[in-house]
Amino acid sequence: MLLYSKIEGQGKPLLILHGFLGMSDNWKTLGVQYAALGFEVHLLDLRNHGRSFHDAAFSFAVMVQDVLDYCTHYGLQNISVIGHSMGGKLAMLLATQHPDLVRQLIVADIGPKYYALHHQEILTGLNAINFSNQPQRNEVDAQLQGYIPDFGTRQFLLKNLYWQTPGQLAFRFNLPVLTQEIEQVGTALPDAARYEESTLFVRGGNSNYILDADWDTILSHFPQAKLETIPQAGHWLHAENPALFYSITSKFLKS
Repeated sequence: MLLYSKIEGQGKPLLILHGFLGMSDNWKTLGVQYAALGFEVHLLDLRNHGRSFHDAAFSFAVMVQDVLDYCTHYGLQNISVIGHSMGGKLAMLLATQHPDLVRQLIVADIGPKYYALHHQEILTGLNAINFSNQPQRNEVDAQLQGYIPDFGTRQFLLKNLYWQTPGQLAFRFNLPVLTQEIEQVGTALPDAARYEESTLFVRGGNSNYILDADWDTILSHFPQAKLETIPQAGHWLHAENPALFYSITSKFLKS
């Protein structure tokens, strides 16, 4: 099965891998900007997300194979990769296991270390929605508010709503499998994993996903790594300050 994607522009291949509970649409505006730089931008929906297939298997190992199958299908070589959060961990594993494929690597607000479970309240809220009652979008939002008070996080999640049939909303992501396999998302990069090519880590100044104390570990896996910080931005740094995120990443991609 092939991952769903949106492809923008022509030129050198650039793959963008979204985060947990996200989808390719989250990167639509930035994708158009990267295409204008001279890249053929592939905005992917990872398995169990967006418009891609649902499957009981969910791990970074199977997601790496999905991306390899995608690159083989489209004949992609010497790719640049941008990955955010879960997509960043996937991009790291892809680059360390297949350095002959990945020419440049950009990792947005995630490190190679293990992350403890921290999505439980979000998943509890999502699982509390009873779609058999045929709620409207505003009713889903109201129900989620009791679990997820942050407006921006709810809007991010509500982008996954779609009309499955007339009058019947549903989530695009495979919530049962993602709930069951949530521990996979925090998995650390294998100790021996290394990638020797150009690597850029970008973190949000208000985010705690990449700490100063993590830098030695990052360099042990990515000896050519550089770090940029977007001030006043949290974990969704590409959405909170897209102009600065584009400025930093486009400079790296052109180098």
